[in-house]
Amino acid sequence: MPDPARRPRFLLVQAFSLPPGSPNQFRAAEGGKEAQLMNHAALAPLLADLDWELHPGPLAPHGDWPVETREEFAIAGVARLPIVREACAGGGYDAIVLLGGGDPGYMEAREIGRRHRIPVTANAHAQMHLAMTLGNRFSIIDIAETHNARMAELVVQYRMTHGLASIRNIDVPLPRPAHRDRPTLRGEAERHAAGEPSPMLEAAVAAALAALEEDGAEVLLLGCSAAFWLQAPLQRRLAALGWDVPVLEGYRCAIELARVFVRLGLDASGITFPGDPPRHRRRRRLA
Repeated sequence: MPDPARRPRFLLVQAFSLPPGSPNQFRAAEGGKEAQLMNHAALAPLLADLDWELHPGPLAPHGDWPVETREEFAIAGVARLPIVREACAGGGYDAIVLLGGGDPGYMEAREIGRRHRIPVTANAHAQMHLAMTLGNRFSIIDIAETHNARMAELVVQYRMTHGLASIRNIDVPLPRPAHRDRPTLRGEAERHAAGEPSPMLEAAVAAALAALEEDGAEVLLLGCSAAFWLQAPLQRRLAALGWDVPVLEGYRCAIELARVFVRLGLDASGITFPGDPPRHRRRRRLA
């Protein structure tokens, strides 16, 4: 349990960082932590009573573009683990929050955190579990075909297939060499912030309505962290159409779940993440 006389100390870790000058940047790479944390204005109330730091994540080993494929998620996950290991071993943090909608390296990072009794949370995992406390079925509004495949695999890994209504693709992929002439997520966010019409927002509204009317969704999630800016305007648009439905985004869910773990003095089950060697050896484990 943290000392109640001091503010909890959190480390937020980006999934990866891109080389300086990369044409595929989708978030601020310079400035203070507030400038580099996407959607900081929406997150500020959750961070106000924390001492928090932002790690830029490992320099992307797969190339100078964001992760989207299975291979890239695997590479990014492995590259992030030394950061988690060092942070846990240092003993200065009460919780670690992994940023990035596809949760690269999350289960392995939880295993590291468990050894040090430090909770580790991540975006998709936190969203799905919170969604199932709010309704019976959820849909994920996601950005691209390859990213959809990653989200589908996380649904299976997190044992959430019973709660998934659908994954709806709005087809605004991350900036990558193959998508140089496509609209960018960052550009769409800037258009909306400037008060200009955003085709991405319109696509998200259409996908959300289809998820609600056709798929039976009762809660909506956003798949990619670069699309988390959609949460507030999508919530407003749906409310204006008479839909009283929660719209979740991963940063806030992961931060708030970490706060709950810290307050309750929990991290993870030692049965789910046994030590090396385990204190008990069970004769049977069910999947």
